[in-house]
Amino acid sequence: MQILVTGGAGYIGSHMVVALLEAGHQVAVLDNYTNSSAGILKRVEEITGKHCPAYEADVTDAGQLAALMAEIRPDSVLHFAGRKSVAESVERPDFYHQQNVGGTQNLLSAMAKSGCNQIIFSSSATVYGVPKFLPFTESHRVSPFNPYGASKLAAEKEIARWTDADPERRSVLLRYFNPVGAHISGKIGENPRGRPDNLFPFIVQVAAGLRAELEIYGDDYDTPDGTGVRDYIHITDLVDGHIAALAYAQNHKGSEIFNLGTGKGYSVIEVVCAFEAATGRTVPYQIKDRRPGDIDIFYADPSKAESQLGWAAKLGLEQMCRDGWRWQENQSGGAQK
Repeated sequence: MQILVTGGAGYIGSHMVVALLEAGHQVAVLDNYTNSSAGILKRVEEITGKHCPAYEADVTDAGQLAALMAEIRPDSVLHFAGRKSVAESVERPDFYHQQNVGGTQNLLSAMAKSGCNQIIFSSSATVYGVPKFLPFTESHRVSPFNPYGASKLAAEKEIARWTDADPERRSVLLRYFNPVGAHISGKIGENPRGRPDNLFPFIVQVAAGLRAELEIYGDDYDTPDGTGVRDYIHITDLVDGHIAALAYAQNHKGSEIFNLGTGKGYSVIEVVCAFEAATGRTVPYQIKDRRPGDIDIFYADPSKAESQLGWAAKLGLEQMCRDGWRWQENQSGGAQK
C-alpha cells in the first residue's frame, strides 16, 4: 500500500514510518520540520534499511498540499501533522484552529481531488474533558476545556463529515492517551524543542542533567499520593495500534473512533520512582502549585480497540522508562541531529 504520513519526521510520525516500512508498505513523508528534524528520517533509514521520499511542506498550504497529493497518490493517509502544546493553544487559540482544523480541511480536500478515500487520524483523549465517569470509553461525552482539545475535536468532526459524504470513504480516529518511551534501537525518540509540555521528556531531561529539577504541579489531588494520575502508553504499542487501524479501515467503510491507552493510570510520583528504578538515575523534583485545568485522574477503557482491532498494549512502565532513557543517552547533549 502507498501511504502518506503527515508529520512523519515528528516523535510519533517517525516511529510510525519505521513500522510501516517494516510491514512492507511504500511510504512518503510530509513535514514542515517546525518541531522535528529532517535528520530523524536518516535514522529511520538506518533502522529499516529502507528509503522513503520526504517532502518539506505544510498542510496549511492548500495549493502545495494538493500538488503533492496528486504526485504521491496515496492509498491511505496517516495524519499526524499539527500543533500539540496545550499551553501554546491557550495563548494562540486562533492559530491552533488554523493549524489543526484548517490543515485537516486542506488535507481532506486534497485527498478528495486525488481519489484517496482512507485516513487514520491522530486525535487525543483531551477531547473528553473533565471525566463524568472513568475509565473513558469512546461513548463518553466530549467537552474539551482547552483550545488544543477543541481543535482536535473539530478536526475529528471534519473527518467524519468528509467520510459520510462518500460511501467509499473510510476513517479511523484514534484518541491517544499519553505516548512515552522510544524505539528500542535508541535512534529515534521524543525530544521537544524548548521547555517540555509533557511529564516524561521533562523527567528524562532532568535525569540527563539538562534541567535542574522536575516541577510537579500539585500534590493535593484525590489520588493515593496526591499527584495526578494518567494513562501512559509505550510509543511502540501506539504505532501497533495504527497498524491495526489501517487493517481495520481496509475492511470497514465509514468512520470509527478508538481509544489507544493501557487502561491503567500511574501518578506522577509513581512514574518518577519507576524511572529511577529502571535507569538508576536520580530525578530531583519540587512541588509547585496546581495548573489551571489539570484534573485528578485520566485513563482509558481500551476494550473497544481490543475487541474490534484485535489490539492491546503490551509494554509496561518499566519498558517505557528504559527505552526513553536509552534514547536520551544516545543523544549528543540532548539534541536531535
